[in-house]
Amino acid sequence: YISYGVREFGMFAIMNGMTLHGGVIPFGGTFHMFSDYAKSALRMAALMKIRTIAVLTHDSIGQGEDGPTHQPIENTSAMRFIPNMDVWRPADSVEVAVAWTCSVERKDGPSSLVLSRQGIPGRKHDAADFDAIRKGAYILSEANGDADVILIATGSEVDLAAKAQEALAADGINARVVSMPSTNVFDRQDQAYKDSILTPGVKRVAVEAGVTDFWRKYVGLEGGVVGIDTFGESAPGGVLMEHFGFTVENVVKTVKEVL
Repeated sequence: YISYGVREFGMFAIMNGMTLHGGVIPFGGTFHMFSDYAKSALRMAALMKIRTIAVLTHDSIGQGEDGPTHQPIENTSAMRFIPNMDVWRPADSVEVAVAWTCSVERKDGPSSLVLSRQGIPGRKHDAADFDAIRKGAYILSEANGDADVILIATGSEVDLAAKAQEALAADGINARVVSMPSTNVFDRQDQAYKDSILTPGVKRVAVEAGVTDFWRKYVGLEGGVVGIDTFGESAPGGVLMEHFGFTVENVVKTVKEVL
């Protein structure tokens, strides 16, 4: 165990050296917001194709009272844009376990685990889910009949998408819920698998407590995104989530606007 102090760049740069030396698989943890300080070291790990693991917590406005200086907005998407970096934003303990396993097994590049501070409900998973999660995205809850819309969510917002699915069903709208813990890993799957998750021709709405533009590659210009394109505020996490529109009512409203 090494205590680096407030030295995010130093921590990840030293981890790069440890990996190149060999004999260990280093991981380091800090607030996700401070991954910006470490960006060049994280980018070098990706460039050198070496195995380091970044554990980045307090991943959104959901972390609450620390305020906008500590609340990631664009950070997760920015990390996803680093070539050869696998970013995971898991929705529950099972997805965390799979993400960690994949990160340890991966030998040709670094991985980042983006984790929430606030409590997240657990979900029941069957054995088939374990293999599906490893592919970066999977159908968490299928629509009752042909899907009218596909809800794509990550991390703490997966539970919100699942609740919105129930509300939409009450209005006669069949929604499929897709959990996408790693967009990078999903993008590497073959087209047949990607089409089985994001069926061509079905409208899509993405839900993530981060910038909206990133999700246009999945939902298109005709789809919808429930996200945040401003800085956060200082207040309890639940209050902020409601204030910025991360509610069942707003997801339902966005779906109806898309349809």
